[in-house]
Amino acid sequence: MGRHFELTRRQWLAAAGAGAFAINLGSPRPAAALETIRQGYQTNIWGMPTYYLMKSGYLEKHGLAFEEFAVPSGNLTMQQMVARQVDLGTYAGQSFIIGHAKGGLIAIALIEHVGKTARITTRKDLNITKVEELRGRKIANQTGSSVGNVFVDTIMPQHGLKKGDYQEVRMDVNNMVAALAAKTVDAMVNVEPYNVIAVADGIGSDLMEFSGVDPMPVFMAATPEFVDKKPDATIAYLRAWLDVARDFKENPKKVADVIYGFYADKGYKMSIESFTTALSRVEVNPGFPGDLKPYMQQQAEILLQDKKIDAIPDWNKALRPDLMERARSNA
Repeated sequence: MGRHFELTRRQWLAAAGAGAFAINLGSPRPAAALETIRQGYQTNIWGMPTYYLMKSGYLEKHGLAFEEFAVPSGNLTMQQMVARQVDLGTYAGQSFIIGHAKGGLIAIALIEHVGKTARITTRKDLNITKVEELRGRKIANQTGSSVGNVFVDTIMPQHGLKKGDYQEVRMDVNNMVAALAAKTVDAMVNVEPYNVIAVADGIGSDLMEFSGVDPMPVFMAATPEFVDKKPDATIAYLRAWLDVARDFKENPKKVADVIYGFYADKGYKMSIESFTTALSRVEVNPGFPGDLKPYMQQQAEILLQDKKIDAIPDWNKALRPDLMERARSNA
């Protein structure tokens, strides 16, 4: 499921014969010179800034081509990266910590905060108003995802519920709305735009969102080999992200139209108003906030206690704010 921006030798000769490439130092590089990256992303709202990056033309502007690898959630991208099938991908802090432990993955930027997009949505007909009322209920959850981990490890214990007090139904996020509609589950732990779709269609009711518990920073991670072997491409890539951030801030309608088209093409029935609501819950601001390490330390301690990692990461190796600093200085 990839895209290549390269010319075959025959295409190049045909173009050159037609005078398509001027022979002077001011000419743009031919497409064949673009450095190709393997970009992973999830098809929920968390992955849509990355989708917009790929469709915006900013990668090509900075000398990069791409192959895209779409999956339902970021923990699957993380697994692809651990297996070295993908170079770059986004996921929340919990998945990144696990990816660093398993495959030495490096965070090259914090792309967005998505705590407002992560929600527990219940069947509307059940009239559930408190998390405690989920006791004994069937709850759809994408086990192993960052949202799934926060739900099981943090939110439920805060409300006096432990594993076994409810029935966890393992399911991809993109199948949960249908399960809610079919009444095979009573609630879902999901992210946008699926929650807003369920509410807009009269199937579900929002019970709570996660930002008050966890702001859920989403990182752009890279394999160490990519950063070591392609330092110039890494910086160019981050510069493209700075262009994307500018569009999110200054031209949100352009961004919304591109991303809305992604879901419309896949057959999702959703008004532009509902989609705009979902997208407004994503806070895109690439960088490295100063308070990041304490948050990551806290998350790592939870994962260590749950035996999902064997040791707390060395944050000086796992987090690389120096790369974004170089990108900003060259922008």
